Amino acid sequence: MNNIPSKQEILEWIEQNPTLTAKRDIARAFGIKGAARIDLKRVLKELEAEGHLEKRKKTYNDPDRLPPVSVLVITEPDSDGDLFAKPMEWQGEGAAPVVLMILRASDPALGAGDRILARLTQVKGEDHPYEGRLIRRIGTNPKKIIGIFRQHTEGGRIQPIDKGADKEWIVGADVTAGAKDGELVEAELAGPKGRMGLPRARVVERLGDPSAPRAVSLIAIHQHNIPDEFPDDVIAQADAAKPQGLKGRTDLRDLPLITIDPSDARDHDDACFAEADTDPKNAGGHILWVAIADVAAYVTPGSALDREARKRGNSTYFPDRVVPMLPDRLSGDLCSLHEGVARACIAVRMVLDAEGNKIAHDFHRALMRSPASLHYEEVQDAIDGTPNDRTGPLLEPVLKPLYAAYAALVMARKRREPLDLDLPERRIELDEDGKVRSVNFKERLDAHRLIEEFMVLANVAAAETLIAKKTPLLFRTHEEPTPAKLESLRETAAAAGYTLAKGQVLQTAHLNRLLDQAAGSEDAELINISTLRSMTQAYYGPDHIGHFGLALRSYAHFTSPIRRYADLIVHRALITAHGWGKDGLSPHDIEDIEQTGTHISETERRSMVAERDTTDRYLASYLSERVGTEMTGRISGVARFGAFVKLDETGADGLIPMRNIGREYFHHDADAGTLRGSDTGVTIGIGQRVTVRLAEVTPITGGIALELLEIADQKMPQGRKSPAGHSAHRKGKKAKLKKDKLKRKVKRTRT
Repeated sequence: MNNIPSKQEILEWIEQNPTLTAKRDIARAFGIKGAARIDLKRVLKELEAEGHLEKRKKTYNDPDRLPPVSVLVITEPDSDGDLFAKPMEWQGEGAAPVVLMILRASDPALGAGDRILARLTQVKGEDHPYEGRLIRRIGTNPKKIIGIFRQHTEGGRIQPIDKGADKEWIVGADVTAGAKDGELVEAELAGPKGRMGLPRARVVERLGDPSAPRAVSLIAIHQHNIPDEFPDDVIAQADAAKPQGLKGRTDLRDLPLITIDPSDARDHDDACFAEADTDPKNAGGHILWVAIADVAAYVTPGSALDREARKRGNSTYFPDRVVPMLPDRLSGDLCSLHEGVARACIAVRMVLDAEGNKIAHDFHRALMRSPASLHYEEVQDAIDGTPNDRTGPLLEPVLKPLYAAYAALVMARKRREPLDLDLPERRIELDEDGKVRSVNFKERLDAHRLIEEFMVLANVAAAETLIAKKTPLLFRTHEEPTPAKLESLRETAAAAGYTLAKGQVLQTAHLNRLLDQAAGSEDAELINISTLRSMTQAYYGPDHIGHFGLALRSYAHFTSPIRRYADLIVHRALITAHGWGKDGLSPHDIEDIEQTGTHISETERRSMVAERDTTDRYLASYLSERVGTEMTGRISGVARFGAFVKLDETGADGLIPMRNIGREYFHHDADAGTLRGSDTGVTIGIGQRVTVRLAEVTPITGGIALELLEIADQKMPQGRKSPAGHSAHRKGKKAKLKKDKLKRKVKRTRT
C-alpha cells in the first residue's frame, strides 16, 4: 500500500501517537515505502508551512559528509522492507552514517552485501542523514568463509572448515584484523586471485580458539548467519514486560493443565488435560484441552520484539545451546507455562468421540496455572506402574485420562494413516567441558506420541477455525512427492524385491504398505531412508493445500509460538477472528503474509542445516580418537567420487572415497544409484551392509573418511593386482580422445 494519507489522517495519527512523529514512523503507520516517501515529505512540509506541525531538527555529532556520489554496501532490510546502505569507506570519527535507499520500480532487486554506486541527498529531521538513488550496481554479495587462520610473514592464509572447500584463501598483512595463528576467523573475498591462483580475503571477525569447548555450535552460528545477539531495544522491551492478568480472559486456573517435556527443557509452551465426556450423547467420548502460551500478548505487531522474532523465524537448537527466537525474559519466564504460576494462554477445548474423531472444538483466551511440569520418562514410568512422588498424586485424576484420550486418537490415526517412517533420532550428550560424552538413539515412548497427537489435533483445530472464519493465516504445507522422485523410490523398492503400486492417486497408505513389507528385514532402513528422500520439503504459506505426510486437509502450526514465528501469526489470526483484542493481525501482517511464509521457511531450512552440520562435527570429534577401528554400517548414498555410509553405532555419516573402495575402476550409474567394479563386477548400492575402517577424521569440518573392507559380509575382491587400474582406464580414455581429435583435425585439413 503506497497511497498517501490525507492531511487530516496524518494529524489524527500524530495526535493519537505523540511519541511516533518522525517521518519514518508515519510512513510505517500508513504503509508508505520507496519513492512514495517523497510525496509524504511534500505533504508534511505543507502541514509545517500551514502551521499545523512544528519540525524539531535533529543534530548530528559527526561533521563529516559523504560525497554526493558514493560507493555503498547494502545492509539487511528492516522489518518494513526499507533498504539501507552504508559507505564502503568511512574516515570520519563517529559511526558510519546510514543511507535510506529510494528505489524506483525499474531498479534491479538489491540484497545485503551488494556494492552499488549511488547519488546521495542529505536530509534533516530524520533518523537517517542521507537518502540514496541507485546509479548502478558495481558488485555482488561477497563470498564468505569460516576457517582457521595460519600466520605467515606477509599476512596469512585461511584453511576453510567447510567439507567441500579445498582451497586456502590468502590474507594480506593489512587485512588480518589482528588474527592470531590457529584462531577461528570469518573472512570475505577481497579482490582478484593472488599467487598460485588462490583467492584473496580479508578477515572480518575473529571467533577465537576452534578447539575450545562449545566452539562447534559457534562455528555453525557464524557460518549460517544465525542472529545470536538481541539488539538493546529488544532486550529493553522484553525486560519491561509485565505478567498478564485475568481481564478479558477465561479463568482456567483450577483446570489441572500439566506440561510434559524433555527433562532438560528450558521452556514450556504447551499444556494439556483430558477427562471423560459426561454427555450421554457422546458415550465413551473425551474432552481434551490443549493450552498454548499466549506469546501474542507480549510480542505485538511492529514492535522491536516482533521485528527481531520475524527476522530469526524460529529458534535453533544445538547440543550445547539454544539460539532462541525470543529473549529469555519471555521464552524462559513470562511465556513459559511454569508450575504453580499464573500464565496467559490460548486454549482449545476439543470434544472427541469414542473412536477418536474430533466432533467439536472452541478456543479461549485464558489464564491458567499448571499444577506440575513433568518430563516424558517420569510420565511413562507412572503409567507403566512405577510413579514417583510427583506423578503419583496425578496418576488417576490426570495421567490416566490423558492416556485414555490418546488411545482414542490412536484409533483415528490408524484410520487416517499418516506416513509412518521408522528413523531413530540421535541424542548427543556433552560433559561439563562441552566434549561428547556419549551418542545414543532417543527412545520413543508413548508419552512422546501422546503429546505429538494432541499437538497435531490442536493444529488442525486452529486451521479449521480460521478457514471457517475466513481469517488470513499461514498453513503448514507438505506437497506429495514429484513423479520423478516417486519413480526413483519405486525402482529402489523393486531392486530390493518390494512393490509400490502404480497407476493410482498416491496416498500415504500406499507408502506405509511399502514400509510394512520391509519392516524387520535388512532392507528396512534402506526403504525408510529412500521414502524420506522422496518427500518434498514442508513449508509455510497462505494457500490451503494440505499436509501430505500427515494425511490432513487442513493444518497450521499453532502449538509452539515461543520458538516458531508461524505459530505467532496463527495466534494473532485467532485473536482477530474472535475479537479478543488489538494485538491480532496487523495490516502489515496480512499484506506481507506470503513473504513472511517464504522468509520463515528459509530460516527453518537454515536452522536445519546448521543443526545437521553441528551434529556432524560433534560426531567427528567423538570418533577422532578411534581412527583405525573397524565399524559396521550401511551404504546410504553413492556418487561419482565414492560411497556414503551411515555407521551403526553412532549414526554418523562417512565417505568412502574412490581410492578406498577397491583396486579397480568403479563405474558410477547415476540412474541406478550404484557403483560397479570394471574387473570383478562388484556392485555397490544403497542399503548394503558394509564393514569399514575409520581412515581419517577432521573434526573442524565434520569430515569422516572410511576404507571399505567388506560388503554384504564378503571381503572386497582385489580386482587388478596393480593399484593403477583407475589411472590406466583414465589414460586409455584420454588417449582415445586425443586420437579422435587428431582424426578430426586431419579430416578438416584435407577438406
